[in-house]
Amino acid sequence: MEKRAFIAVGLSIAVFYLFSMLFGPDKQKVEHSSPQTSSSVMSNPVQQPSVLQNAATVTGQSLPINAPQKDVSVETDLYSAVFSSRGASLKSLTLKNYREENLPESKKVTLCSDSDPNLYSFSTRATGLNLPDSTVFTPDADGIKIEKNGSRQLTFNYVSGQGYTVRKVYTFSSGMYGIKLETQVFNNSAAPLVGIIQQVMTYPAEHKVKSNRFDTAGSYLFSDNSLQSNKIKDVATASKRYDKTIQWSGFADKYFMSAILSDKNSIASVELKKNSAGFFESIVSSPQFTVNPGQSTSIVNRLFVGPKDIDILKAQGNLLEQSLDLGWFTVIAKPLMYTLKFFYRYVGNYGIAIIIITVILKALFFPLTHKSYKSMKGMQKIQPEMTKLREKFKDDKDSMNKAVMELYREHKVNPMGGCLPMVVQIPVFFALYKSLMFSIELRHAPFFFWVTDLADKDPYYVTPVIMGITMFIQQKMTPSNMDPMQQKMMLALPVVFTFMFLSFPSGLVLYWLVNNVLTIGQQMYINKLVKD
Repeated sequence: MEKRAFIAVGLSIAVFYLFSMLFGPDKQKVEHSSPQTSSSVMSNPVQQPSVLQNAATVTGQSLPINAPQKDVSVETDLYSAVFSSRGASLKSLTLKNYREENLPESKKVTLCSDSDPNLYSFSTRATGLNLPDSTVFTPDADGIKIEKNGSRQLTFNYVSGQGYTVRKVYTFSSGMYGIKLETQVFNNSAAPLVGIIQQVMTYPAEHKVKSNRFDTAGSYLFSDNSLQSNKIKDVATASKRYDKTIQWSGFADKYFMSAILSDKNSIASVELKKNSAGFFESIVSSPQFTVNPGQSTSIVNRLFVGPKDIDILKAQGNLLEQSLDLGWFTVIAKPLMYTLKFFYRYVGNYGIAIIIITVILKALFFPLTHKSYKSMKGMQKIQPEMTKLREKFKDDKDSMNKAVMELYREHKVNPMGGCLPMVVQIPVFFALYKSLMFSIELRHAPFFFWVTDLADKDPYYVTPVIMGITMFIQQKMTPSNMDPMQQKMMLALPVVFTFMFLSFPSGLVLYWLVNNVLTIGQQMYINKLVKD
């Protein structure tokens, strides 16, 4: 039993190290198929000739595909965005409530600005039509501002010289990160139009500014009821294609994301690849459509460019909250995140909310840990008798095992009783580890005194050191039936954990520290109940 416990501790440390580096969502098998035509996505309302003529003459004349581009600013209460007439695309979006660093003078977080300069986010191209992503559209405004509780549209038009018009209509609303995008194709020619509309996003292969924010940066999409994640190295030599029930696709880092969401099956496939400029490229294709002369079709998508706040993501629909990749213990981690936000609404401090959750978890697991410590205490008490039995039956293993089991029954102890309750708590610990590590709510959230960012390490390493001390005290108080050499090695664990936690988020260190203090109190209580 002693050797098994010692090995278990060593394995726990190894698992702890490997967990944050290696565990992630399982890669799913990618199916390959051609785009499918979907009549439920595309509508073909018959247009009156006068209406079509008006649509075709919005810009007066068709512009050259590579005409000079024009920027259009969009101002809301949550962000400032810059759209480009080239591809009718998003050039950059600056979040007003988030800063790059935890300093008042730090610049605001800007998304999409580091994408391929020749291919901005949500640039539109079309197969079957002569519409490359470099096409210059004509906007209907130089800039717009969305008032409180208001909503406005920004329209881009392109009139081709081949009898069709493409119109992109963005709809913005105050208090929302979500943006509606409707792409319309008008057929003013005498022949049917057959094609596919594609919205293209790009993402840097490597970020110029190194930050732990980009630890998990890459492509994420939800297809066939599972999360698919890819780094640019995954598509360096060959592209990947997904075409099964796609809910959304986008790029994300640890805290922020940009994504395009399906609306009534408006996404047929997504192709991921490394483009000629070295950028990560995502091509989101609609189902194939046919537009007869004098008719039009419309493809509706929803866009999201903003923070990976679990409530905000869930409000977008399409299971966008699945972009919070919390690994194997997501089913536990997400309720913990909701609980953290629940208590924050009442106490106004995420550090205090973490303490409250720690106390609740400790109370929930009290019966198990109480049983564990009692079992270890009982095992410690019968250790002298076990030594005698081993000596007595050293040449007869079967008799020794029977005598030892009889001793267990007589004293009502279980050798596994000290281990199993702890094993049950491991999933909860890792789930809390994940939820605190990836929660944007903790980003730049202050606790008290010198701890001004619960998502970052303690700048003075005070809390990890105190955590190590409390762990050492706890280790000394915990009953053990190991030999002296093993006990000395076990006492080195607090030192190992202290160095491990030096770079961990302050919020996670706070949880472990408070948990140790509660465990010490619990052990003192148990020691009074179980006399030597």
